Amino acid sequence: MGRGMARNLSAAGLLAGVWNRTRANGEALAEELQVPLTEDAAALARLCDVVITCVSADQDVREVVGALADGVSKGDVVIDTSTIGVDTAEAAAETLRARGAEFLDAPVTGGPEGADTGTLQIMVGGDPDVLERIRPALQAIGSGATHFGPVGYGQRAKAVNQVMVAGLVQAISESLSFAEASGLDTERLLPVLTGGAAGSRLLERRGSRILAGDFEPGFRVSLHHKDLNLCRDLLQKLDVSLPLVEMTIKHYERLLEQGYGEEDTSALFRLKRDLFASGNRKSL
Repeated sequence: MGRGMARNLSAAGLLAGVWNRTRANGEALAEELQVPLTEDAAALARLCDVVITCVSADQDVREVVGALADGVSKGDVVIDTSTIGVDTAEAAAETLRARGAEFLDAPVTGGPEGADTGTLQIMVGGDPDVLERIRPALQAIGSGATHFGPVGYGQRAKAVNQVMVAGLVQAISESLSFAEASGLDTERLLPVLTGGAAGSRLLERRGSRILAGDFEPGFRVSLHHKDLNLCRDLLQKLDVSLPLVEMTIKHYERLLEQGYGEEDTSALFRLKRDLFASGNRKSL
């Protein structure tokens, strides 16, 4: 997703340089976009007033923000688009604030397709005045950037999104397994479903691929599993356990055990389809 964001920033004339922890990836992107590849994160921070980061997990953010802190100046802004814990976002903000820089937690939704087309929805936590100051950068990578509160509230909004995605993946996987087992012509059924009350972007984008057994990511099982555990942490602070979250974590753990963690979340169809297999008709 970072590549898509960088390409759109470049197209808007806003990309000053790039850096990647995997140097080969950084070199390829720098050559494609004709911008400098910096030696390290601190050098990138010294080059730019605004840095946008996109990594996978909490520890990654802690390490990258720690490295950026060595190069930031007063008034610089770091915008993190990763999905991480609220505590990590708050710690990152403190690290940068000590150097006079600002931090926005700005997780995104829309998947690789949204990153490529610049249509991501961005959920922002942090100082609203800082958001307005750097809004042109976010407009280059997304179709909307909504402020939800102080640092950490972008992550809270993203948690709600990830719970809803879990529900959609569960419903689509079960329904299409049911349709297939019922002997329906699924090629004819899909346009009816996507055009009716059950329609969703996920069904539209993934429906035919699911039925074809194509689980190329997309959004990986391993990442959504990580995100739902972050949701569980927030729910525990509210003294609530959501059945949908617990069930989906359990199902993803089965997929991880079977070696499907790097497939798209729609690989949940594998488990649902097995429910209809002869001699295996029991609930998950």
